[in-house]
Amino acid sequence: MIYIQKPKKNQHFLGQYKKDKKILGKFLYCYAIIFCMEHYEHVITSIVAMVVALGVVLAAGKPKIMPSKLQFVIESYINFCKAMVTENIGEQGLRYLPLIASIGLFVFFGNVMELLPFVDAPTGNINTTLALTLIVFFLYHFEGFRVNGLGYIKHFMGPIKALAPFFFIIEIMSHLGRVVSLSLRLFANMKGGAILLISIIGVLIGNPFTLAVSPIVLVFLITIKVLAIVLQTFIFMILSTIYIAGAVAHEEY
Repeated sequence: MIYIQKPKKNQHFLGQYKKDKKILGKFLYCYAIIFCMEHYEHVITSIVAMVVALGVVLAAGKPKIMPSKLQFVIESYINFCKAMVTENIGEQGLRYLPLIASIGLFVFFGNVMELLPFVDAPTGNINTTLALTLIVFFLYHFEGFRVNGLGYIKHFMGPIKALAPFFFIIEIMSHLGRVVSLSLRLFANMKGGAILLISIIGVLIGNPFTLAVSPIVLVFLITIKVLAIVLQTFIFMILSTIYIAGAVAHEEY
């Protein structure tokens, strides 16, 4: 009898195929990480900033008779935000307190990430600052119509009825300009500050004559940078509050 032997699978080929498949999988995984860090780093750092802000608030815990240092800082910040909205909007402005306080925490921790080496702050990306600005922009117009109804349009008409069409065009351009100015202000200050800081550090380290005084200069620069971080956070918060206050105000024209 004649037996026909079935051809055996090439074990070497299968082993090599599995090995190549693992290598390809690792390559694609690394490529995906590099691609995301290059093109979507601001999204990742934004999520990190939100997680850090939320973690700080949760770590403060519930109010206590004898608050911890962290709780004292958080309560002081909330009282500061409360005073900001009530002074500009009134008692009815307390409904916007969570928004203003949340924006402040996100912008602050987003700005702080710029002090970390090899990390681009989310607020140093125009996409992030534009997104924040659009949130404020659409919200204050929504609140304007909610509080004043169609009478909110009077905010765009100016004090002289005969010149209402002219004032309307000017006001529309002015409100659109707020989107540009508010987003670019934060972006330009954070991005420009980071570039300037890196440039100065490069000059100090690269020159043997300035290397000796570099620690003192670096401490001074970082101090200025921290002040800029706090200042830019406050500016974004106060302008957002002022825009909301202007939208919910009752015009008497």
